Amino acid sequence: MRLLKPFQFLAESRLFLCVVLASISVSCAAVEPAPETFAESTVDNISATDETWSEHAREVLMNALSLTGVKYKFGGNSPETGFDCSGFVRYVFKQAASLTLPHSALAISQLGKSIPKSELAPGDLVFFKTVKNVISHVGIYMGNNRFIHSPSAGGNVRVESMQEGYWATRYIGAQRLEKSEENTAPSE
Repeated sequence: MRLLKPFQFLAESRLFLCVVLASISVSCAAVEPAPETFAESTVDNISATDETWSEHAREVLMNALSLTGVKYKFGGNSPETGFDCSGFVRYVFKQAASLTLPHSALAISQLGKSIPKSELAPGDLVFFKTVKNVISHVGIYMGNNRFIHSPSAGGNVRVESMQEGYWATRYIGAQRLEKSEENTAPSE
């Protein structure tokens, strides 16, 4: 068994993740290094759900991952100025699936088809109650109980677990959008 030098493990893990992402045409330049367990579970999830992913869901995930690291900005809706949670989701779906969504987590939650947590698939929207008992936060489900979102002031677009800490206790539901006229909001 060969021993890895310091940082060689991280480099090989990043290379493995880049190979996985390349299989779905995501640039690894926009993705932070991830633990090997996440990379391995991503491979399992992609192969298990590959046949059920719609083409626009793949585009949504690629676009979302390319924005990793963009800063949070209240009311923000572009990579140049930053995103709030709904601005991020709105931008990603407009760019990747040509869907025009409203700029509010609550309004977005009214679109599409409700999905039980047990049936979540990559590209579905996940909603959280962060203010009282109302839907006030939205992100995009990535698979393996992880989602990508623009969290809050001082943060940036990132992938987080839905099973741990803050987000686990605030999950409230999910919606699946399909590329159709009925899911688009009026143009602003």
